[in-house]
Amino acid sequence: MTNSNHSYAVIMAGGGGTRLWPLSRRKTPKQALKLLGEDTLFQSTVKRLQGFFPLDHILVVTVSEQAELLKSQMPDLPEENFLIEPGPRGTASVAGLAATVLHHRDPEAVMALFPADHFIRNRDLFYHLLKTAVKVAKEKYLVTLGITPTFPATGYGYIQRGEKLIESFDYPVYQVARFKEKPDKKEAYEMSVRGGYSWNSGMFIWHTQTILSEIERQMPELKSALDEISDSLASPELASVIQKVWMTLKSETIDYGIMESAEKVAVLPASGLDWSDVGSWDSLFDVVLPNDIHGNLLLNGDHIAENTHETLVYGNGKKRLVVTIGVDDLVIVDSEDVLLIAQRDQAQDVRKVVEKLKEENKKEYL
Repeated sequence: MTNSNHSYAVIMAGGGGTRLWPLSRRKTPKQALKLLGEDTLFQSTVKRLQGFFPLDHILVVTVSEQAELLKSQMPDLPEENFLIEPGPRGTASVAGLAATVLHHRDPEAVMALFPADHFIRNRDLFYHLLKTAVKVAKEKYLVTLGITPTFPATGYGYIQRGEKLIESFDYPVYQVARFKEKPDKKEAYEMSVRGGYSWNSGMFIWHTQTILSEIERQMPELKSALDEISDSLASPELASVIQKVWMTLKSETIDYGIMESAEKVAVLPASGLDWSDVGSWDSLFDVVLPNDIHGNLLLNGDHIAENTHETLVYGNGKKRLVVTIGVDDLVIVDSEDVLLIAQRDQAQDVRKVVEKLKEENKKEYL
């Protein structure tokens, strides 16, 4: 059901996933883990996108230390479709690099940008949204998919809808009035109950020329680096050129760097998509059915629960039995060398532990 042969998907797969530590590490980032079944998050993302894009129209941007692992997980992806960052420089640089490469390959390219670690249950709606988004992108809009808020989240950005576009599309499309990144609790509550707001899903669709023009207008230093890369795309010196210019770039997200001040932005409110960014241990409660009537989740191990409720246990295979008695709302992760026990509502704070490990130079746990 591919929309057109000028449509391409780009998967951002270079992140570390520190909120899923201690399972997600430098050598085993979360997108390469089997958290939700037989496939890794990366494999699931590629297979989902194959329902809309030809396999040779799916590109992956990742860092050098993760490239071989991801290639081994999806060996049918063309080698040339893996774009390697010398080091992470934020999603704005990722989007720019992919747009530069695709625009060189196909000046009519419409590019859809996706994180590697999302979960989407309603694939039929997802494909319908993509079909509409590609049409909107051809009208020179930067398009994003907005998720209907289900609670006042402070970890997501919010998108305020403006006027409905009058063009004839197969799905409601709105101009974006504003972006609001990671609000405080009070503002998140107001936006989640007021209506007219969506969570920023981090999924974007645009014509490559449109996004490159916005990068030139808002991030000229990045555009200058991309132009240098573009001039070398057919040269054997390409890798060394990327290495030279990449590490001079300032790290910036596409949200702050481009989307907040872009001139033509549209949003498709994706109600019913059944989406999760699988961003933390607690988020697994949104996508995995409980194992028992008390709302407990067991993944990858053995667990005996007595008077235990709403607790997640990620075991160490069959090597160790985990027993819980009289506890509620915990996250327990038993890895090879680390045992994590946290309150569910504080599970995202494992990022602070990772930062502390970096400060203390305990590389063996990173």
